[in-house]
Amino acid sequence: MNNIILKSRGAVQNTKNRFETIHFDYNDESLEEYYDEDGNIEVRRIPTQFFTDHSKSILAKNDSPDLGFDYSINPYRGCEHGCIYCYARPSHEYLGFSAGLDFETKIMIKPDAPNLLEEAFRKKSWVPQTIMFSGNTDCYQPVERKLGITRECLKVFLEFRNPVGIITKNALIQRDIDILKEMAELKIVNTVISVTTLKRELSRKLEPRTSVPSKRLETIEKLASAGIPVGVNVAPIIPGLNDEEIPAILKAAATSGAKTAGRTILRLPYSVKELFTEWITRNYPEKASKILTRIKDVRSGELSSAEFGARMRGEGKYADHIHDLFKKCCTRLGLNMEFTHTRKDLFHVAHLDKSQGELFG
Repeated sequence: MNNIILKSRGAVQNTKNRFETIHFDYNDESLEEYYDEDGNIEVRRIPTQFFTDHSKSILAKNDSPDLGFDYSINPYRGCEHGCIYCYARPSHEYLGFSAGLDFETKIMIKPDAPNLLEEAFRKKSWVPQTIMFSGNTDCYQPVERKLGITRECLKVFLEFRNPVGIITKNALIQRDIDILKEMAELKIVNTVISVTTLKRELSRKLEPRTSVPSKRLETIEKLASAGIPVGVNVAPIIPGLNDEEIPAILKAAATSGAKTAGRTILRLPYSVKELFTEWITRNYPEKASKILTRIKDVRSGELSSAEFGARMRGEGKYADHIHDLFKKCCTRLGLNMEFTHTRKDLFHVAHLDKSQGELFG
């Protein structure tokens, strides 16, 4: 598989599932042939498969002190964006899949998510609080354009006046500006757009099915123009690869209308280490050794750290340099000077009118 060019995929292999004894990888016979526009370079593509997830609940409880929220909602498991660095890849192993190609080609969808969210809000035990959209995989990944599960969930958030935070790297969020604008007027929404790089070529390799950098900046601008609180997330910061872009990304985001900024240093849990190492060696052979060494510099000699706090920030002099640079840029650009605090006191149990047919299709 390592010599095969795959169309619009981040990984080129299926890593071994740490919970399974049998390991399956793709071979030539399982791939579809494809030719580029010149007709002379053979590549192969793996079609995406979608499976229905009949989960009985939709809110996931978070117990990590690294995160500023207790609950998240994920309408999809697996992500077609194909970001090679995604820390969520190993979560696919709980389903019996691989963190590699399976993660981006075998997507679980939750069509019942809006109804399950409504059920959660109607429980007497529910305490109104901000829920994070995309705590694991992107709620605006490509199939959302067709299914609209995220949009229907947003309608539930609006009806119940429960606050929500959204983080995405897909410009598809622009589709829902009408709903988000209403939520912003009530101060029950915050949005964040992740920008990893401003270089389109790097973005296409690193996160192949996401919106290109220019579209993400456009998205920040459109959200800000609509009065929707929006920030930028510079993540992941990959030492030796995109850390030099921190000033440019923050400046572009601030110019587009972002008021806040966050960052996370690259995390490579479990088999993501293997996937990223293969990717960087294949795409940037002349830089691979330096980049891997830099990553180890911020991870106490390892490629990853599972310790709370350190896993998000990294450690050591190089990590300190990255954070100092980030903070100085934010200060100069006026970022993180003001925050929109979402309201929880507006929550009420909505009486949704379903007389015109099923509300969520």
